[in-house]
Amino acid sequence: MTVQPVLLLTDLLVFILILGALALAVRARRHAPSLEAWRRVGKKPAAMAAAILLLIFAAIGFLDSLHYREPLPPAPGDAAAAQIRHSAEVLSVLDGLLTPLRRQTEKTYSAPFARELFQRETVERPGGGQARIYPRLVYGARHLQTGDSLLADVARRLAWTPFAALAASGLLLLTLSALAARRHDSSLAAAMRRILAGRTTLAWRAVLAVAFLIALLIAAGIALAPHYHLLGTDKVGQDILYLSLKSVRTGLVIGTLTTLIMLPFAIALGIAAGYLGGWVDDAVQYLYTVLNAIPSVLLIAASVLMMQVAIDTHPQWFDTAAQRADARLLALCAILGITSWTGLCRLLRGETLKLRELDYVQAARAFGASTAAILRRHILPNVMHIVLITVVLDFSGLVLAEAVLSYVGIGVDPGTISFGSMINMARAELAREPVVWWSLASAFAFMLLLVLSANLLADAVRDAFDPGGGR
Repeated sequence: MTVQPVLLLTDLLVFILILGALALAVRARRHAPSLEAWRRVGKKPAAMAAAILLLIFAAIGFLDSLHYREPLPPAPGDAAAAQIRHSAEVLSVLDGLLTPLRRQTEKTYSAPFARELFQRETVERPGGGQARIYPRLVYGARHLQTGDSLLADVARRLAWTPFAALAASGLLLLTLSALAARRHDSSLAAAMRRILAGRTTLAWRAVLAVAFLIALLIAAGIALAPHYHLLGTDKVGQDILYLSLKSVRTGLVIGTLTTLIMLPFAIALGIAAGYLGGWVDDAVQYLYTVLNAIPSVLLIAASVLMMQVAIDTHPQWFDTAAQRADARLLALCAILGITSWTGLCRLLRGETLKLRELDYVQAARAFGASTAAILRRHILPNVMHIVLITVVLDFSGLVLAEAVLSYVGIGVDPGTISFGSMINMARAELAREPVVWWSLASAFAFMLLLVLSANLLADAVRDAFDPGGGR
């Protein structure tokens, strides 16, 4: 029995984005100025560490974008040659890898590494009467007996994880050393010493340090997650670690696809306004001034509500709940992109106003070059550093925007797991005593790592690509 692949719209756009990033990497490698700028980025340990973290997040998002439907078992009496039926539930490869976390659902809240539920329940005593107790969890720490030590069990399971992390980072060091030795025609030992001493063009020593920490966390998760709820459970008993990992794709999709939707508007209108001037400039300025005058939350809320009405009134458009949630996510990306291009447009207009007065642009005009040729060959390449810097800087802002919108109830579909939906579900529990803190803390920690990594890389990209930067 085979699974049925499912291609959602956002999956297709994610794959196109990955191919585009690979194409840009190949182009940058062949373009000497771009290659040198990226080398300046790679010289900074913080930037390399941030890039590794972003690659890990990107890998999680990619695995969560490979969707499929599982086959259903044949019903009693069905012929063996009958057509295979598939489940209506759409899963991803990440769901398959995290099957223990996805299926080990408790009754309600439980704290990280807990054995019992977080709240008391009334149970019947064997000898009669009732008692208020904390019931044992169905899955969390179920292997422990009443007198067993939780700390001893955790320490025993974690004993092998440092060695696994050392082996993984050692394998990475060996691979990097072999590549460096081949490139510089030196011995493997000499290349390894240069990497460990930090005497390389790129900050590979920082990469090794981050790789060791990531491998240590992954090994610890593999050792403990099947037996404990490492980050606790939420109101309906779902594992918080599973929800946090599933939220990564939503944040990445919001940050990247929104940027792709925004770029055509910002680049086309900004360059046209700056180069052509006149009524074109006046029209573009009027357009983004009007958009900026409208409160963004109200504009986005109105657009999302209209889109939601269209989705609810046409259920025949979608075969599964996953397709419906994916359509709302894509529509949210489109709404954010259409309403957030004004800042970059203003920057590109100002830069184009300066570029059109330079000598080589004036010379191209004098020799009869067409407007389209001048924009394509002289203006656009010289504003791409602003585009790149703005894209990287806006990514973290868009991830935070999704959290805020979902928190106020106008974000992603309720069936879509996101950091905003986790925060929205946790806000009502902050007033209870004792406080249910782990859901909010987990969403905050994952968002902090994602946004901080993007910001650190953005700082390095800005310094390397901005001609007026303080390098």
